Amino acid sequence: MLWIKSFHIIFVASWFAGLFYLPRIFVNLAMVPPESVAERERLLLMARKLLRFTTVLAVPALGFGLWLYVGYGIGRGPGNGWMHAKLFVVLLALGYHHSCSRIFKKFVANRNVHSHVWFRWFNEVPVLLLAAAVVLVVVKPWQG
Repeated sequence: MLWIKSFHIIFVASWFAGLFYLPRIFVNLAMVPPESVAERERLLLMARKLLRFTTVLAVPALGFGLWLYVGYGIGRGPGNGWMHAKLFVVLLALGYHHSCSRIFKKFVANRNVHSHVWFRWFNEVPVLLLAAAVVLVVVKPWQG
């Protein structure tokens, strides 16, 4: 079980590293002047590759987490309200990941409507999600 936990942590950290950096590329894309086509294309290429890589990393992160939950029963049963809250945070992280994908598609279509300041704030969301997940797993509030 410790191997599975280790791999889960490694892939979650890697997935979140992508979620931390991808919106930073969006900040830079939102600041590109319209005449800087080469810069825009370079940043779009970086975002495309990072989004793809981050999506690939999310799969084993979720898979190992599911293995721990279903296979070992971690967080199941009465008195494990912390796990329900953590699963909600995971759903929020998946939603954030999906919104990054949608934002990327808007940049590709040249239909971004947000400023670089908006993306700077958007960039803080995964930090809060990761902090919430770690606190829930370590502190285990609502444990009976």
